[in-house]
Amino acid sequence: MSKKTKKEKTVITVNDVEHIYEDMTDEQKTIINHVNDLDRKISTSQFNLDQLMFGKSAFVNALSVSLEAA
Repeated sequence: MSKKTKKEKTVITVNDVEHIYEDMTDEQKTIINHVNDLDRKISTSQFNLDQLMFGKSAFVNALSVSLEAA
């Protein structure tokens, strides 16, 4: 979402328009911080969901094997 320019300004792209982070209002900076935090939380949640889905699949497979052996 951001990149540094030669002058160490942070460029934020929103809807294909570049904005300088340092020129933004405090409210805009806060919103960006919320968006970045939510992106991190979504990524963590997706990782956890992937683990849960894999674990469920492993248990369903183990049950199937156990039932077939009975």
